[in-house]
Amino acid sequence: MLMFTAITATAQERIDLYPGQKDLKIGGGQKVEDVPHIDHYTAAAGKKNGAAILICPGGGYTHLATGHEGKDIANYFTAQGFDAIVLHYRLNDGEQKGARYPAQYNDVTLAMRMVKSKAASWGLDPAKIGVMGFSAGGHLASTLATMILPGNPQAKNELEKWSTRPAFAVLVYPVISFSAPYSHRGSATMLLGLNAAQTMLDSLSTENRVTAETPPTMLIHATDDKGVPIENSLAFYAALKKHNVPATMHVYDHGGHGFGMAPKDPVLNTWPGLCVNWLEGLLKK
Repeated sequence: MLMFTAITATAQERIDLYPGQKDLKIGGGQKVEDVPHIDHYTAAAGKKNGAAILICPGGGYTHLATGHEGKDIANYFTAQGFDAIVLHYRLNDGEQKGARYPAQYNDVTLAMRMVKSKAASWGLDPAKIGVMGFSAGGHLASTLATMILPGNPQAKNELEKWSTRPAFAVLVYPVISFSAPYSHRGSATMLLGLNAAQTMLDSLSTENRVTAETPPTMLIHATDDKGVPIENSLAFYAALKKHNVPATMHVYDHGGHGFGMAPKDPVLNTWPGLCVNWLEGLLKK
């Protein structure tokens, strides 16, 4: 019988994205009074590989699944040698009184720049810092991967010296399209509002944003996902292939939506290990 020892990661450091701006609340359907921030989980002792993953939990841009799509993910990847950084980004609510685009994009790009700026002190290689996102968090991660802000070495602001381009992207049952028949309208409404112009819906459909500069990407999806249809991942994969971006996709015949690490399913729970193998091969190149 195999014996497993559970290792629970504890955030080593919390960093507010906008220090001193206490009016910028996370908000959302649960009216979270906390401010946007990142939680840094360091890799397990003796296993640190110099790489890190910025994690974007899902929740339809109105909630944050920081448990099974946040800390649980951090626990796993820190045990494999990766530092993990969980992003707590701004949200909207049913009354449309919360944060809308570009607030969430500003949060994720700022977070990536912060992590890169901390790389030396955290023992990381800034060229090995990527992003992982789930559901609507997958959409947010895909905007980071496709809407890249270049670094400016001459910038007075230290953070602006860093490019926002992640080294890789891992998108797990991601929302991708806001305009196709298979789009996730709830995420689109929370991000862009009730009456978003078609041009904005098309613009934030990130399969339209893929270029040759988009980083290598892994996609994970279940065929029977009725919340965010698999066509979202298929469209992004096709765009990656069109632009000759290294891409891999793992499709499961079951799982539905929001399965996270799927600890009780011996088939679904293979994806984290496959992801580690892919990342280790990618980062050695």
